[in-house]
Amino acid sequence: MEYRTHSTAETEALGEELAPKLQAHTVIAFTGDLGAGKTAFVRGLARGVGVTDRVTSPTFTIVNEYEGGRLPLFHFDMYRLGSSEELFDIGWEDYLHRGGICAVEWSERVADVLEDALRVDIRRGEGDNERIITVEGVAEE
Repeated sequence: MEYRTHSTAETEALGEELAPKLQAHTVIAFTGDLGAGKTAFVRGLARGVGVTDRVTSPTFTIVNEYEGGRLPLFHFDMYRLGSSEELFDIGWEDYLHRGGICAVEWSERVADVLEDALRVDIRRGEGDNERIITVEGVAEE
């Protein structure tokens, strides 16, 4: 499905709308340019699963963990990783087994281990705030 949003709030709302459709052990592979809105989408996901913590980009920490919602949310940023091997070094398999949602920004850097992931691609549209968001792999109701 393709969506168009025209503000950060609309991008977050789309993430929040997707959240109830997600189950434990879901992996979401995000792609999109720097500043496209990947973290905004994840903020909406967090809200949608009931996480009340402030959601920030895990650029320097690699992963941020959010608990207290319907499911835990593990927010990864793979920008600084050089390979999938490094992903396993930080405990990727442990996160997968914890029964949460793994939201992976810059997923193209570790694409070989994310074959069965849901896909969310966020691109800039015509206006400064327009985003074209493609979501693949989520069952429609």
